[in-house]
Amino acid sequence: MNAVWFKRDLRVYDNPALHHAMTASLNGEPTIGVFCLSEWEWDKHQVSPAQRSLIVKHLRTLAASLNHLNVPFVVLKTSTFENTANSLEELVISNGITHVYFNRQYEVNESTLETQIQNKLIAQGVQCSGFDDQCVVAPGQITNKQGECFKVYTAFKRSYFERFYDLARPIASLPQSQTLPNLQTDLKALDAIEAGLPEHSNRDASWPIGEEAVHQMLNDFVDDKARHYQENRDYPNLAATSGLSPYLAIGVLTTRQCVQVALNANNGQLDAGNPGLESWINELIWRDFYRHLMFFYPKLSKHKAFKDETDQLPWQHDERAFKQWCDGQTGFPIVDAAMRQLNQTGWMHNRLRMIVAMFLTKDLFIDWRWGEAYFMSKLVDGDLASNNGGWQWSASTGVDAAPYFRIFNPTRQSERFDPDGDFIRQYVPELASLNAKSIHNPSSQQRHNLGYAYPMVDHKTATQRTKAWFKGESVHEQELMPMMPSKSYELPL
Repeated sequence: MNAVWFKRDLRVYDNPALHHAMTASLNGEPTIGVFCLSEWEWDKHQVSPAQRSLIVKHLRTLAASLNHLNVPFVVLKTSTFENTANSLEELVISNGITHVYFNRQYEVNESTLETQIQNKLIAQGVQCSGFDDQCVVAPGQITNKQGECFKVYTAFKRSYFERFYDLARPIASLPQSQTLPNLQTDLKALDAIEAGLPEHSNRDASWPIGEEAVHQMLNDFVDDKARHYQENRDYPNLAATSGLSPYLAIGVLTTRQCVQVALNANNGQLDAGNPGLESWINELIWRDFYRHLMFFYPKLSKHKAFKDETDQLPWQHDERAFKQWCDGQTGFPIVDAAMRQLNQTGWMHNRLRMIVAMFLTKDLFIDWRWGEAYFMSKLVDGDLASNNGGWQWSASTGVDAAPYFRIFNPTRQSERFDPDGDFIRQYVPELASLNAKSIHNPSSQQRHNLGYAYPMVDHKTATQRTKAWFKGESVHEQELMPMMPSKSYELPL
């Protein structure tokens, strides 16, 4: 009997591990599916309540989809990584499983667990087969002349385009139904998990459940909004983005599927054709780029800056200032609206992610790792590679990062991308009565009358200080106020 070890690949369509396992099943070896659910792992990696809820619900829909293929599905409740390895080994041996198929992950803990499990199973005479499903082009296949990962996105993208048709993995076809093996689906582990999830983690109205619903979202987006993606994608008051990131994060959908649908709509063109589709394809390639980096540089999974020297900068650890940022009480309306959107919905528009990350790291000069961890604890689409890449870009600590001297002015960003203040009014209702000009930077009197926070920093002074630090210049102690370091914010393992 074969087993498919599911992880962040909660789907039956375009699932290489499932496809190969069930292709082998046609020769008489039936297949079962297994998922190891570890709340300990979720806690250590700060998986948000919203994402936990989405995973649990898609585990149930995955079980239903596998049932149509006569594939039993077992959810094992485990604790530590070591316990996960032992539990999976016990299930494999007790059921006479001779071959385990899985799709690879690139984060340090997850890839180490894969190696541990393979070593255990191979020692028991069990075959193991791993596949690359997260990227269109697997990590290690696009390198520079030195055999290293490209460190500049434009160079990576150029090589990606040149070699796409040679290296892009094929989309795995949906397997045929098999003869039902002598094993029952077991989802009892999900019941206790669901009961323990906070009520606010249920946001099904915002995030439809099931592969079919997600495929419909993809097709609808590409048929309509994607064609205007380039011109509309930066405006948070417009529903102009795909909304697919939560499903990409947990593997209900693949980047390969997205690229293929976009190519079909764009007459097979990657870097030409409709500007909106071309722009969206470009964003999908960024997802591959960040995964390639994590594969080549494991330190990115360990809270390390890509540019080691930036760890010597005087990053601040002011818990009070950090809490103001988290709570959306900075006194900068676009920053506060974005943080409140995150706290209320578990999601944030991508332009806003850049604005708030730049504010935390460049205006407050608070350690980017605090922001990275907070995002993971809240986002329904939390994804280590993309989240880390975005934060290191904003903090100017990573590859191909924003130059340290390029610092967003939050007020100008607000005026440009929320010109009428509609987004701000939605999430900062105390400012709803202000006109389109003053809502971006209310006067002191307006702030007092409406009970809205005063700016916690002077943007001009803060950016001058940040530039000086990056250039290695000394800064007077009084210029640090009110952001003196106190206790540290605990980072996830």
